[in-house]
Parts: sequence; C-alpha cells; structure tokens
Amino acid sequence: MKVLTNFSRALRLPFISVSILPFILGSLLAKDTFIFINFIFGLIIVISVHLGANLINDYADSKSGVDWQDMNFYKFFGGSKLIQEKVFSEDFYRNTALCFAILAVSFVIILALRIKSISIIGLFTLIVFLAWAYSQRPLQLSYRYLGELVIFILFGPALVMGGYFIQTGIFPDLRSFMLSIPLGLFTTMVLFVNEIPDYMDDKRKGKLTWINLSGAKKAFIIFYCLVILIYLSLIINIILGYLSYLSLVTLVLLIPLFKASEILKQDPTDKSKFIQSSKLVIGSNTLMSIILILEIWR
Repeated sequence: MKVLTNFSRALRLPFISVSILPFILGSLLAKDTFIFINFIFGLIIVISVHLGANLINDYADSKSGVDWQDMNFYKFFGGSKLIQEKVFSEDFYRNTALCFAILAVSFVIILALRIKSISIIGLFTLIVFLAWAYSQRPLQLSYRYLGELVIFILFGPALVMGGYFIQTGIFPDLRSFMLSIPLGLFTTMVLFVNEIPDYMDDKRKGKLTWINLSGAKKAFIIFYCLVILIYLSLIINIILGYLSYLSLVTLVLLIPLFKASEILKQDPTDKSKFIQSSKLVIGSNTLMSIILILEIWR
C-alpha cells in the first residue's frame, strides 16, 4: 500500500484533472459525431503524456538542484520530494517517464490508423517536444520565462483542439481554439500561484519564472491580470456565440479567487499558507472546467 501511495505521489495523480477536463470539453464539441473509442484512446494519450511530463519535471528539477533547496513536501508545489527522501531514484523517474512516452506513442499510432491521418503524429510530436523541453536540457523552457506560455499551450489549445481534432479530423478550428483560451489561462494561473512559494529557491538555481518579473510581494498583480484575461476570454466566447450567458455563472468563482489573492498579498514567503491558496485556485479551475463542459453538453 505504501508503494502505491508513493507511486501516486510521484505521478502527482490528483493534478491530471487539469488535462482530462479540457480534453473532454474539446471532444464534446463534436458531440454530434462523437466516437467513444477514439475518445478513450485519446484520453490514454493525454494521461500518459501528462504523467510522463510530471515525472520528467521532478527529474529535471532534482538534477538542477531546485528541489533540493527545501526538503519539505507541500503536496501542491515544490515537487514530490521522493527523490530527496530517497524513496525513488532519479533514474526511476526518468525511466518511468520514458515508459509513459512509449505508451502514448503506441496509442497515437493506433489512433492515426483509425482516423486515417498522419497529422495526429505530427501534432503529438510537437506536444511531446514542448512537454519535455519544458523541463529538460538544453532548452529548459520553464527556466527561461517561457514555462507559463508552454503550460497555456499544452493545457489549453493542445488539449481542447486535440480532443476536437480526434473526433472530427478538423485542425485548426476557431471555435475549439477560442474555448481553449479560458482553460489554458486558468491552468497557467494554477502554475503561477504554485511558483510563488518556490520563488527564492528557484531564483538561487537560475530558474526564471514570471514571479521574477514582479517579485513575490507584487505577484498578486499578475494574478489579477490573469483573472481579468480569463473572464474577458469568456465574454468574447459569449459574443461569438460559442457560449451562452449561462456560462457567466462562473463569476461565482471570483469569491475563492479573491480569497486566494488575499493570501498572496499577506505573506508570500510563508509556504504553509500557500497550500490553502493552491487549493482554492485548483478547485476553481476544476469547477470552471466542469461548468463549461456542462454548457457545451446541454
């Protein structure tokens, strides 16, 4: 049981909702032509890539020394710490990530044969490249102010447009792109909030994130900007007719987001307090995704 618990912790399993839900939304955009088996194969690919990326991220942050700055496990940020606790080795993380990559490649080939399109292989290759380049040398995009942009692309357009493409064979598509923007921005905000408590540790090891642009004490300004962009993108989707006014029920999420922002303002160096802000932002992200899925499905 302890082994399974540690393995789940290494994979960061609770976070896979941020990839599953956007993929479901994109798939349901084609509800009139929805093919269940294609959806299942696509879901396996999505989960495999996400878990592989989680593992390789911990591997890279251990190699760079970032995750060795603070040995405490905070669950929502700072890595799984299982390498630092000597539960699993760096090689275990790297090799398990490769296994998930092989699993994803296998199902991409199967899916390409099913939908009779090699385009999916090219798109998949680009996604995997970004997922691995996010953490791995030589690019290490998350160390060069580009991590947030990569997360927006991977958890927004890539997932929503990818889900739609698997069902319809259509890419690019304006509707699926526009609907991907609020979810991509929200996941970017989740990352941003989780980067704040690690700001000083990251900075010491040369990992440059958007927090370096504002400093921890003014990080709430970037947070507010992301919130504004999320709701602006929702309004644009309503104007374009891609969403109805019922989607504005998501405005209720401003309450937990405001509470999270207050934590950001109070003491950006207190990591224990940031656990609560992470919970609030991740929970809000999940609820917005579910609300938009229901809006598309109705």
